[in-house]
Amino acid sequence: MATKKFTNRIALFEAKKIRKILFKDEWWFSIIDIVQILTQQPDYQTARKYWNKLQSRLKKEGSQSVTYCHRLKFMAKDGKYYLTDAANTQTLLRLIQSIPSPKAEPLKQWLAQVGQERINEIENPELAMERMKAIYEKKGYPQDWVDKRIRGIAVRQGLTDEWKNRGAKIGIEYAILTNEIMANTFGLKVDEYKKIKKLSSKNNLRDHMDDIELILTMLAEATTTKLHQDKNSVGFPKLIKDAKEGGSVAGRTRKDIEDVTGKKVITPKNYLK
Repeated sequence: MATKKFTNRIALFEAKKIRKILFKDEWWFSIIDIVQILTQQPDYQTARKYWNKLQSRLKKEGSQSVTYCHRLKFMAKDGKYYLTDAANTQTLLRLIQSIPSPKAEPLKQWLAQVGQERINEIENPELAMERMKAIYEKKGYPQDWVDKRIRGIAVRQGLTDEWKNRGAKIGIEYAILTNEIMANTFGLKVDEYKKIKKLSSKNNLRDHMDDIELILTMLAEATTTKLHQDKNSVGFPKLIKDAKEGGSVAGRTRKDIEDVTGKKVITPKNYLK
């Protein structure tokens, strides 16, 4: 279920990890990770205290940089997600000016490079797909599974674009529409499906589907997209109706597969390490 453009990644600067998140179509970086590198602090907590003091000083000086920071969820060393101060490239460059450090200039160049890569991906979406494909391959997913997953992402993006243009609100209405599609395809809502696969709320369900599950999900979402376009559906009530019908098409296919094979399509299999 994708209620936000929200993707966690790890970036590297001089072999040091900097957490970043793709949020609202731009990269947001963990400020404390940046501070720790620039000030050469020995640990995370010391860097956090430095950032707190810097934050207070900037506020007293009337700097607007702090107001442009957001608290976003980053993965910590324990594997859990915690709210952490984050800034986009533009705000980070302003903050870096306030931290005396010989590492500031190369970090600026590194941020500029990251920004350029993002611009290139916007101009040529295939680059983003190739980067995503490489990430899945490094995680150990089979090649044929990766191809289906990447195709599924493109289908999902096409559907959410239709929702956006036809009046659905990002967030709760996207979640409701997704649940309608999943419930009519698999007989389960997203949270119920995750329980069967023993996944947490943070896990992406689609990253733990097998080939047939992915294909049925694509069929349901592609059919829903076509229904939106053919009917020119506008407004949440009409989109809900299309979502139910699109899911039902894939649901009937699922039942046919189960009748022929004598096995349930939904499995508890996951890709958790």
